[in-house]
Amino acid sequence: MTHVHNIAAVFAIGLGATALVDLWNALLKRAVGLRSLDYCLLGRWIRHMANGTFRHVSITDTPQKPLECAVGWVVHYTIGVVLTVVFVLVASGDWLSRPTLWPALLYGIGTVVFPLFVMQPSLGLGVASSRTSNPTQARLKSLATHAVFGVGLWVCARGWNLLLQILG
Repeated sequence: MTHVHNIAAVFAIGLGATALVDLWNALLKRAVGLRSLDYCLLGRWIRHMANGTFRHVSITDTPQKPLECAVGWVVHYTIGVVLTVVFVLVASGDWLSRPTLWPALLYGIGTVVFPLFVMQPSLGLGVASSRTSNPTQARLKSLATHAVFGVGLWVCARGWNLLLQILG
């Protein structure tokens, strides 16, 4: 693959894997009523960083900011693409052309350290959701969601390669 194809591939794979996470979360909400992070709150957290506030006692009690929902969704997908860039840089050189499940799945699972130890404490949820009403459930959901991201990396890379073959 050329560099341009690699850049396009990483972008498409990151967006696709993140979209699969959103699909997973929508399925969980519909099937068992398990809600996901409201990306407006992610946007609120990011928007308050401009004022120098990085940690909150409770992000839900923090004043709203203009455009927080749009910012949250853009940041959510940007994180997905950035995590994909990092994965492709650390994966074997031919992973993009011959994607395999295990490295992507293990990487996806490994990325759970960011919400558990950075984002959740910063939003006032405690380390690894320790301040939520059901920490075990929240931790398992985070783990499963990041595993879905890893599977999404593999699925989307396979789809990208199939698309390239079709387009010839």
